[in-house]
Amino acid sequence: MRALFQESQFGSQQGGASVSLWMTDSLRNPPASQPLNWRQRIEDWAQEIDLVPDLGQRVGSAIWFRGLATCFGLCAAALYLAPGFKAVPGTPTSLLATAQYDEIRSQMVTPLALGANSGRRMGPTDAVQPLRETPERPQIALNAQIGSSDSLSRALSRAGVSGADVSAVTGMVARDIGGGMLKPGTRLDIMLGRRVSRDRPRPLDKLAFRARLDLSLEISRAGGQLQVKRIPIRVDNTPLRIQGVVGDSIYRSARAAGAPPKAIQSFLRVITQQVDLGSVGAGDRYDIVTEYRRAETGDVEVGDLLFAGLRRRNGKAVDMLKWTTGGRTEWFEASGVGERRGVLSAPVNGRRSSGYGMRRHPILGYTRMHAGIDFAARYGSPIYAATDGTIAFAGRHGGHGNYVRIQHGGGLATGYAHMSRIAASVGQRVRRGQVIGYVGSTGLSTGPHLHYELYRNGRTIDPNSVRFTVTAQLAGRDLAAFRARLAQLRGLAVGRRVEVAQSADAAQGTQ
Repeated sequence: MRALFQESQFGSQQGGASVSLWMTDSLRNPPASQPLNWRQRIEDWAQEIDLVPDLGQRVGSAIWFRGLATCFGLCAAALYLAPGFKAVPGTPTSLLATAQYDEIRSQMVTPLALGANSGRRMGPTDAVQPLRETPERPQIALNAQIGSSDSLSRALSRAGVSGADVSAVTGMVARDIGGGMLKPGTRLDIMLGRRVSRDRPRPLDKLAFRARLDLSLEISRAGGQLQVKRIPIRVDNTPLRIQGVVGDSIYRSARAAGAPPKAIQSFLRVITQQVDLGSVGAGDRYDIVTEYRRAETGDVEVGDLLFAGLRRRNGKAVDMLKWTTGGRTEWFEASGVGERRGVLSAPVNGRRSSGYGMRRHPILGYTRMHAGIDFAARYGSPIYAATDGTIAFAGRHGGHGNYVRIQHGGGLATGYAHMSRIAASVGQRVRRGQVIGYVGSTGLSTGPHLHYELYRNGRTIDPNSVRFTVTAQLAGRDLAAFRARLAQLRGLAVGRRVEVAQSADAAQGTQ
């Protein structure tokens, strides 16, 4: 069929209408010279009618409705001619007999935990006799550990040791572990023997543990009686000295040099009594001497701080030695003076965020007297007693939240508010620097901090207006012994434990 084109303002395009008219005339009046071709005429008629028009065009026209009818007709024919989905009947599988099931289960490649067997079962014969009771293991080895605030007797009882054996063990080792208390984390190796009957506990056959750094104990049963064997361990008791240069902070620099955390914390508390830690900068030198015990097995115990020194580039040098005189242990300067100078020591390691006086309350919204000073600190930071005294109050106290009040004598007292947890009790005697609680945000508080107050005769005063001075002066033999000890500690090699008070052999000989 040839295409006809018509001219329009948009250019030459195919003339669809002319083609349709031509096709209709051809069907009605075919040329006389052209033979009748019914197949060609049907195809032309189907193309003219267009049974499947585009339903997206000429919506609502007769051609569109004709196409919609065709679509529904095709869908109905498809649903009518669609196959069914009926279930195909089948013969059910017969259940296995017990013998068949056991045979199949014994040959399955399945873990035993899922019910399989490792082989076929053998049928019992006349030689098989049922047991009256399950046989017991001749010995049971156990490992236990001493927990916090735990005792040896409680740990042994939890492991199944009889009360009689527990009493015998604690009686034998009472002089080796005072009060029956062992260091938390101490390992107990326990061996329980065969019991006489099922209604009686197993006897203790063997027990081994580390009683102290310098002593190990082994308890064993011989001839029906428990016996103890004490194994001494050699220990070097020489102190440890660490020196270094302050970088970003004293704590980080000392930790990088290998100082134990416990010794650094004690060092900072001692130095704070003499200088402001904020004034200590890079380039200053620190000197730490602490008790240090090392066993021949490699175990280490870090004791109390003995000496704290600080050499400052711009400022006075500090040398503090721990000394006991008159039954009281204090920190003394190198000159033998135990004076504590300056205003009350900061009760917490933090930044002062608010002072004493009138201010606008951040929660209540009006101006009122702020009867103390605030220290911003991290939640859970320890709070220290400003000086020696007795706990007069410890508990909830209105807007103060968790609150502790210490009476210092002479009409003076200090208060510590907004604690997260209290670590002191009423009537307790506390010393300067002792932890009495931890920073929190209880009561009328907008965030973790310490509200610190100072009282005189029951009325609050500015904490910066009072100085506490406690003086202890060494003289005579005490002063001479003090200076000799100071010279010994200063003579320690850095990072090495050398003989100071007594050698390890001498210490072992006195045990």
